[in-house]
Amino acid sequence: MYKIQTLNKIAKIGLDVFGPNYECGDALADPEGMILRSFAMHDMELPNSLLGVARAGAGTNNIPIDKCSEKGIVVFNTPGANANAVKELVIAAMLLSSRNIVGGINWAKTLTGDVPALVEKGKGDFVGPELAGKTLGVVGLGAIGVMVCNAAQHLGMEVMGYDPYISVDSAWGLSRTVKKANDLKTLLQNSDYISIHVPLTGETKMMFNKEAFAQMKKGARLLNLARGELVNNADLAAALDDGAVAAYVTDFPDEAMVKNPKVVAIPHLGASTPESEDNCAVMAAHELKDFLENGNIKNSVNFPNCDMGEKAGSRISICHENKPNMLTQIANAFANKNINISKMLNASKGNFAYTLMDVDGDIHSETAGEISGIDGVIRIRVI
Repeated sequence: MYKIQTLNKIAKIGLDVFGPNYECGDALADPEGMILRSFAMHDMELPNSLLGVARAGAGTNNIPIDKCSEKGIVVFNTPGANANAVKELVIAAMLLSSRNIVGGINWAKTLTGDVPALVEKGKGDFVGPELAGKTLGVVGLGAIGVMVCNAAQHLGMEVMGYDPYISVDSAWGLSRTVKKANDLKTLLQNSDYISIHVPLTGETKMMFNKEAFAQMKKGARLLNLARGELVNNADLAAALDDGAVAAYVTDFPDEAMVKNPKVVAIPHLGASTPESEDNCAVMAAHELKDFLENGNIKNSVNFPNCDMGEKAGSRISICHENKPNMLTQIANAFANKNINISKMLNASKGNFAYTLMDVDGDIHSETAGEISGIDGVIRIRVI
């Protein structure tokens, strides 16, 4: 029986994935797994029993990744599960930034008297450009960015994308007519609309700042449904004031931005659809279940992908440092007990690595203890 602690309300369709051999709840002691959405884990004491954490969503800045890695806790996310929901909101964001729809609606609600006549008289204050024929620049071509690119083309837009780290899968999904920008500056200089779809890292934090705004086509519209900290709000306010940026749509409003008349502040609705919440919950549950039962890793942010299918016999999983001679020492521990390794998979990610091994016969505690004592081994588990 595995125990899964829920740190947020998780869609029932996701929790149902775990089945009868699991106990799920928000107040379980010594859980092997945790599943969450936006709950802030940084001040939590991580129990020694914890093996995996699954985030029902893409961003993991609410999870202490470094601490988890040091303890051999695998952290999963669900890239692409909420992509369609965010894509649809990006399309809405482009329209909202262009046509001053929000301003027009708010104005219309103030009208009294001969409303039809007042509408005809005042509607000229809310004129805005169409999307067709304009250029959309998409920064970040992951699951969401690719969908935004493809959808924008169906609206009659020219589309330019920039992502120096684009994956093979994303490249396959991207329309062949999307133009490639060799650098961010080129995209900024040529785009009427700019939509941000990059993760928040040390490299990307505040990437849209005074320098970036100076490179943008004057009067461009900026859309941020990725992470608030990707934009320097103080620099943005200045760019909005002088007209360098015509409008800003953000899914992450703060005290300064929410009152700015050139800002459309959306209350973090990017993935707030029942379909998206269900998709994320189901995907997170499958990832965590496969890891606990078979040791397989898919969509981890701190350990590499490793998949050896369903466990048929004796399997051991090992989280360890990415350093020389690790595999030799691990294999020798089995050889010393005359145990044959029938199948093995090893991969690394940054400073960490992961090894799965299927062996003939049983894995005794003495062998597991010998492997555990190897310098650089963080955690082992006999599955």
